[in-house]
Amino acid sequence: MAHIPVGYKIVDGCAVVDETAAEQIRATYRYYFEGKSLIDAAKEAGFKMNHASVKRMLSNKKYLGTDYYPQIIDKEIQIRFLEELTRRAGNLGRLNRRSKEHNKTVPIAFHFKPADLTFPDPFEQAEYIYSLIESEE
Repeated sequence: MAHIPVGYKIVDGCAVVDETAAEQIRATYRYYFEGKSLIDAAKEAGFKMNHASVKRMLSNKKYLGTDYYPQIIDKEIQIRFLEELTRRAGNLGRLNRRSKEHNKTVPIAFHFKPADLTFPDPFEQAEYIYSLIESEE
């Protein structure tokens, strides 16, 4: 069974808006647009969540309305949120984190001396095998 997103409840087999939680969601968007962090915006609205949970909640497209879920926010709020999220990530240097140093290739050609010993402890055996590496290409 799928998880019911925050802001909805099931009544007689249908998803309906839980107005208390929906208002908290709308308030979280407002506080975020005012400049608060994701965690602080959620906390101010009455949620106790971590950064990733708040981001996932505010990015949920079901809040725009589907065949099953009624609408809680409009498309402009969702677009504004995603743009602000991207803008803040850019300001913090989080958009293009992969630098040339991180794109190094991992050597895959190794030469080993012949293994003469075996150890009952797999960690000792691994340590021994690694000690036999002569070169990397």
